[in-house]
Amino acid sequence: MPQQEQDSQQTFLGFDLSTQKLKAILLNAELKVIASAEVKFDSDLPEFRTTGGANPGPNKFEYFVQPVMWVKAMDIVLDRLVIQEVDLSTVVAISGSAQQHGSLYWSKHGIAALQTLDAEKFLHAQIDDSAFVVNRTPIWMDASTLKQCFEMETAIGGQTEMVQMTGSKCYARFTGPQIRKIYQQRTHAYEDAQRISLVSSFLASLFLGKVAAIDYADGSGMNLLDIRHKTWSKTCLNACAPDLEDRLGEAVSGFSILGNVSEYFVQRFCFPPTCKVVACTGDNPSALAGMLVDRNWLSISLGTSDTLMMSLEEPPNLEEGHVLCHPTESHEYMGLL
Repeated sequence: MPQQEQDSQQTFLGFDLSTQKLKAILLNAELKVIASAEVKFDSDLPEFRTTGGANPGPNKFEYFVQPVMWVKAMDIVLDRLVIQEVDLSTVVAISGSAQQHGSLYWSKHGIAALQTLDAEKFLHAQIDDSAFVVNRTPIWMDASTLKQCFEMETAIGGQTEMVQMTGSKCYARFTGPQIRKIYQQRTHAYEDAQRISLVSSFLASLFLGKVAAIDYADGSGMNLLDIRHKTWSKTCLNACAPDLEDRLGEAVSGFSILGNVSEYFVQRFCFPPTCKVVACTGDNPSALAGMLVDRNWLSISLGTSDTLMMSLEEPPNLEEGHVLCHPTESHEYMGLL
């Protein structure tokens, strides 16, 4: 087959793991939609008893999700593509976006399960509750960490220092304060956590067959990443929880190729063994990247939460709002309000 014809048959599979649903979309080389499928958590997975994709916690401002719900949703959405007779052997790359700030805590068993998936079984039968040391994991809706925010900002010298380092003052919904709360209230679970993922890197991990790296843009929403140097801030890590850097792993650019899809998906769904898994990122960085707007444009996203986004050449110090690493431009930033 001529190379040009081969290229025209290539497809690209993207996922959006939002608050309320998981959606898959298949595009061809011309970026036209070939197929799509989705799973709505409230209606398609009623056993998890979510409302708007989340469960309220026992205390005020607490919200959580059971990670296995997302794993089971992946089983269903892939099967819905198969039912449509989608040819997944044409997929050359996989990536995705996800709700920001949520965190998942992998157990030793969970990491081993990722690496040894049996293609004869569903994902959720193998990556079950035992794969995580925290089975009620906080998501972006959880705003119960004001105490931890104050402690972290105080430890590094104040709110101004936090803004200069991470692009945002400490926010109760951000991942760093949430990790600190887990460390303080469920110390044994934190100590047993081998790795910590964001929801986006968790999504990539399922396809990679090992814990995937956090990307710079989504990592910027944690109050832990030095956005100018694109490395974890040791000062912020120490203010959050002990031995945290090993649990987070090295952060990478949003367009990094993490590796080939795991053998599980090759055998079960006929993905080509050369199919690449590209780093996944947060929903807001994904929205900015997808709109392809020029500089000096403002982008507005209306959804479960409404946001205003813009590209920035230099990172300003904002008392309100956030500055993140840009998802696609290595030397730029994005503003988020």
